[in-house]
Amino acid sequence: MMDIKKIKLLALSMLLALSVCIFSGCGGEKGQQDIVVLYTNDVHCAVDENIGYAGLAAYEKQMEEETPYVTLVDCGDALQGDAIGSISQGEYLVDIMNEAGYDLAVLGNHEFDYGMERLAELMEMSDAQYLGCNIQYTGNGEGALTELKPYEIVSYGDTKVAFVGVSTPESIVKSTPAYFTDENGEIVYSFCGESGEALYSNVQETVDQCREEGADYVVALTHLGDDEASEPFRSTDMISGTSGIDAVLDGHSHSVIDCDMVKNKEGKEIPLSSTGTGLENIGQLTITPDGDVTTQLVSDYEDKDADMEAFIADIQSEYEHELEQVVADSDVELTTESEDGVRLIRNRETNLGDFCADAYRQIAGTDIAFVNGGGIRANLPAGDITYGDILAVHPYGNHLCVVEATGQEILDALEMGSRSTMAETGAGEDAVGESGGFLQVSGLRYTIDTSVDSTVKVDKDGMFVSCGQQRRVKNVEVLQDDGSYEPIDANETYTLASHDYMLRQGGDGFTMFTDNETVIEEGMVDYQILITYISDHLGGIIGERYSAPDGRITVE
Repeated sequence: MMDIKKIKLLALSMLLALSVCIFSGCGGEKGQQDIVVLYTNDVHCAVDENIGYAGLAAYEKQMEEETPYVTLVDCGDALQGDAIGSISQGEYLVDIMNEAGYDLAVLGNHEFDYGMERLAELMEMSDAQYLGCNIQYTGNGEGALTELKPYEIVSYGDTKVAFVGVSTPESIVKSTPAYFTDENGEIVYSFCGESGEALYSNVQETVDQCREEGADYVVALTHLGDDEASEPFRSTDMISGTSGIDAVLDGHSHSVIDCDMVKNKEGKEIPLSSTGTGLENIGQLTITPDGDVTTQLVSDYEDKDADMEAFIADIQSEYEHELEQVVADSDVELTTESEDGVRLIRNRETNLGDFCADAYRQIAGTDIAFVNGGGIRANLPAGDITYGDILAVHPYGNHLCVVEATGQEILDALEMGSRSTMAETGAGEDAVGESGGFLQVSGLRYTIDTSVDSTVKVDKDGMFVSCGQQRRVKNVEVLQDDGSYEPIDANETYTLASHDYMLRQGGDGFTMFTDNETVIEEGMVDYQILITYISDHLGGIIGERYSAPDGRITVE
């Protein structure tokens, strides 16, 4: 029999051995040697909303206390979406992401919204390595995205994890197509979007290369989404067309996906996850020492990192000041009102309406542009114009959209927009005949005959259904390249610019365009359209050409 003293010594020895094992990482506490990948997507400049970057930083530190293997990644659309992005052209967001400690990121379609040269600068500023295996430069010389890598292999002890970046082939139409062209207007950036098979083959080659280089796991960081309209370029399509990927962390469609198990090309189920948008959730992928790969979303996390809060507050105070920064000059006042204060923007042509519509048409390079009067919310003063002034005009953050539309659809839209217009505008501040869907136009001129009752029919929700034979919109003419006007052809196809609210979402009841062929689906944000038009097309000065309405809309 062993005496009590020896039993105590043996127990103490076993306890010390267990302690050594715990702190050396050879078993120990659950998750001590887990590989944890924290992921975000579609933050869109929501730096302090929901969980916010301060909450993300706090959670990241919490994970780092549990395991030495923590990586932070972003799956696209972080740099655009609010004034803090536009004012700095993405730089403030890069600064915040650097402070948070992002390691890897992929390019969402809106990372391209500041232009290719600016994106190259932002990537160079970033501490994160940007990934994109399917983005290829096909022009002469060297493209702008030289900092982009197809994949990155990270070692966690003896385990190697490859991260493969995939950006949506929709990027060209869901940003600004001109940014992807050379000086001759030829598109020189490819996203392997010729077909679904072209994308899957490219991704498969990259995955196979990662395996050949010794990767134990492959995680795809994608900005593809799961919207039906994105087929065959959805993340689910890519999974079913490839093998060898262990997990997919996705963005683009703003979907909240905790963990969907999707079958790959070989029938193996792999986890797909996406956090939503605006940091409403934090994603967490975990690879355990025994090889389990799981994903989950962290919601309603309330802790905040004080250092990150202070860092963001400093930037916000800086950009709030920059809202007063002068971005343009104007020789004239651009207004929504008459001289006696009647609001006209929703029932008459105004010089501000002309300016906004021209901006959409020029930036998009289309035949015609519409801007709904209800989306133009403030005047622009003569003299200095600030960022804040521009943001007040277009505060909604809608995106440039371009569709192909028939002349008949355009005629129907003009009837819809003018169905409430009256011969009188109102008195004092009391406007009459207003409609938020009244169309300010570019590339068109037409007459509204208020003696004709509107024959527009709408459904119970106010959505356009049809228009009768009797029409109040007459003498519709389309601007030609030589400055002349020609009558609109109901059977002709025209390119039409507006924003996604009207053309894709049926805003203000405009249903006639929602199923049309799309040229640009989700381009530049609305206030950036105005800024870019002033700087790139007007030389920084709004001149006398906008001193009065141009005579595009006659009301009789």
